[in-house]
Amino acid sequence: MVPDITMRGQDDPHGRALVRRPPTVGQLAARIHALSASPGDWWHLVRFETGPVRVPLEEADGVRLWLITWPPGHRTDVHDHEVSTLIAGELAEVRITPDGVVRRPLRANRVRVHGGGRTHELTNPGPAYAITLHGGLACG
Repeated sequence: MVPDITMRGQDDPHGRALVRRPPTVGQLAARIHALSASPGDWWHLVRFETGPVRVPLEEADGVRLWLITWPPGHRTDVHDHEVSTLIAGELAEVRITPDGVVRRPLRANRVRVHGGGRTHELTNPGPAYAITLHGGLACG
């Protein structure tokens, strides 16, 4: 005999539509951390071009993941995103805060949670390429 909860062929035995919630920023940070620990899954996609190279890695379950290769001397516009980590090379961050302009070097292998309208600008001041992994909530 088949139990009643599978009779409707639904996840909810009462036939209610289940609402899928977007991941939390903490879950997104955990995903970036796990991805950074598995370079065999994405390292072959790294490209060393004269300009920055953005490579989409995954878009599923409300999350977008991508990697960026930054050439020496490259500088971004002011932007924001939820989570990132520097894998290799050097990057310096510039943020404008209520206390003024804050400039600081980013440390490799530290997952950084942005958000809350915190915009920043990045520069690669080093002589070599920098590689970063990024994550954001997918739109729509």
